[in-house]
Order: sequence, then C-alpha cells, then structure tokens
Amino acid sequence: MSKKVIVIGAGGVGNVVVKKCAMNPQFFSEVVLASRTLSKCDAIALEAKNIGLPIEIKTRRVDADSVPELIQLFTEEKPYMVINVALPYQDLTIMDACLATGVHYLDTANYEPKDEAKFEYSWQWAYQERFKEAGLMALLGCGFDPGVTGVYTAYANKHYFDEMHYLDIIDCNAGDHGKAFATNFNPEINIREITQKGKYWENGQWVEIDAMSIHKPIEYPNIGPKESYLLYHEELESLTKNFPSLKRARFWMTFGQAYLTHLEVLQNVGMTSIQPIKFNGMDIVPLEFLKAVLPEPGTLGENYSGQTSIGCQIKGLKDGQDTTYYVYNNCHHAECYKEVQAQGVSYTTGVPAMIGASLMIQGEWMKPGVYNVEEFNPDPFMEMLNIHGLPWHELHNITLPHEY
Repeated sequence: MSKKVIVIGAGGVGNVVVKKCAMNPQFFSEVVLASRTLSKCDAIALEAKNIGLPIEIKTRRVDADSVPELIQLFTEEKPYMVINVALPYQDLTIMDACLATGVHYLDTANYEPKDEAKFEYSWQWAYQERFKEAGLMALLGCGFDPGVTGVYTAYANKHYFDEMHYLDIIDCNAGDHGKAFATNFNPEINIREITQKGKYWENGQWVEIDAMSIHKPIEYPNIGPKESYLLYHEELESLTKNFPSLKRARFWMTFGQAYLTHLEVLQNVGMTSIQPIKFNGMDIVPLEFLKAVLPEPGTLGENYSGQTSIGCQIKGLKDGQDTTYYVYNNCHHAECYKEVQAQGVSYTTGVPAMIGASLMIQGEWMKPGVYNVEEFNPDPFMEMLNIHGLPWHELHNITLPHEY
C-alpha cells in the first residue's frame, strides 16, 4: 500500500506537518509539499534537508482553488492521501479532487464560504455518501481545536464518564512574539472567527451572544489566570452532535488587552470588513489587504517565548456519582522552534494532522465516509500525542469553575 502523502499549504502549519511527516518514515514513504507559491515550499524543504530529516520533501506548485489543477497534481503524484492545511475556502475543491482521483482526505479546519464568515460542517458532511461510495475517507478538523479537543472528549467519554453533561474547551496562548499586532494563524481566518457573533450550546439549542461580550479570568496550568472570551468554535457543532448527553458546551480563548485594542481600532476604521471596496479603480477586500501587511504567522517562531495551554474541562456522571475531569497540553514556543522552526500555535495544529494521517495510513482510523475525530477510538491518538511532542496531563475530581 502507498504511504505517500501530499500536504497542501506552505504556511506555519504546513511547515510543521511536512517536517513531522518527514521525521517518521515508519508511517510515510514519500512527502510532497504543494502550494500556490513554490518558493515557500522550497524554503521549507531546504530547512528540512538542513536539519537532516530522513525523508526528502518534494515540492510542487498548485492553485488549490482549481479542481483541474488539483486533479492533475494528484494524478501525477498518486498519493495515498492529502493533508489539507490550505485555506478553509479551499476544502471543497480539494475534496472534489480527491473524489475524482481516489485519494483519502484530511483537514484541520472546516469549510467556510469566502464571502461570509460562517463556520459550519454542513457543506462537508454533505459529502458523506459520495466518499462512502468511492471507498474513500475524509477526516475533518484534525488539528488541536478542532482535533485534539475532540479526541480528549472522546477519551473522557470512553474511560471516565457514563454521561458527560458540561464541556468547556479552554485555549490560552501566554506567549510573547514581540510584535505590536500579529495573529498566530492566518490573520484573515483569525479575525473573521473572533469578530462574528459568539454562541454556545445549552439545553438542546444554540445561544447566540455579541462578539467577545462574555469573558472571565480562567486559571491555566503553569500560567495562572488569563482573561478568557467565549467564542463560537467549530468543534462544538460536531461534539454536541456526537455526544448528545451534553447539556452545555462552550469554547473559551484568551486575548491580551493590546491585541483587543488594535482589533477594535481596525474594526472601527473598516479594516476587518470582508466586503469589497473600490480603491484606485480596483475591488479590494480590506481584510485581505490587512493580512498582506501583518506578519506571516510562519515568521513568528524565532524568539517567541512563553507557552500555550489548551484543554477540556468536563463534568458528568460515573456510576451515578458526579465526577469532573480536566485534560490538557502545555506547549512551549521556544521548544517548537528548536525542533521544527515554528511557533507553538502552528505546532499544536500540525502535529495532530500528522498523527491523524498516520492512523489512517496504518488502518487504525480507516473507514469510507466523512468523519470528525471523536468518532474514532481515541486511545491510539492519545498515545501518539505523548510520543510526538504534545504530551497531555489529566486531573480527576478537582473543583472546576463550572459556572465561570
């Protein structure tokens, strides 16, 4: 069986994915990195060669908005699967090309239309029967959040709960990159995500709130209390579907005051808008222009200090008794840079993508159709997190800030 993989996207996450794949010849035989900008691919491949990784990375150019170009690439390279870490707008074109060429699929973020900040799995779940009939698998949202957070939840459900009632996913980046304003992943996606209305699941329905309107300090391990904001995040949609005992599910993320001040000013002057405007006779999208002038996330790794902390806090029942569980990972930016020349946010997304792909190639996670990570046995994934750079820690029956 082929163990060849194509990684699409040469940003911060793509850099981590290809290097982690190239470190593991027991899972991958060949690694191809493809992007619209070939020079970015070549630079990453050269870095991988210079640090002595056992698999040489091949590079190709492709426009991931073009199904014919993707089909040509897949036909020529004949990979077992594609790891999509390009833009969420491109998920469906890549899935279409996979169907046309008989290639398995994995991504780290759900599809969203370019002209509307709307995050839903519905577009990709609609591919279920087509992938089943083709004998192909698509694994959705296999980064950290979504991704590891879903695996954490499935692991908790399997081992520690008869019923899970309350889930809080908490995400802290306590790092310092020394820039006045920069986002840790694609600025366009990041800003679209946090400027839309928030929502959370409670008692069988979605509760919508104004953007960033609910926030509280949350205590993070080895970091301390950080102001955390309630956002909508895509894994809530799949987790509430796959674990119907959940009475409430929420997602919290930290933001520093300087970041929020910059963002407020940018919003007030219209720079976060996704509606085209006329400038010198041309249509430009303000947010796309803003992205072009902000630091690329892949360049933030050097001299990035501090750490991230992401985890799941769960309350429910076991043997009729109330029980709580907290599982989390802390990741140091500087250690990530030493290993793969990346900052921690890229690392925490890229490593799980490699792990998910390896489990598909090994057949541990393999069945035709379209699935989210929590629908598979979490145990081998959890074991590989400890081996490949994202060790996890768990706390049982502690007092969780259940009501925040």
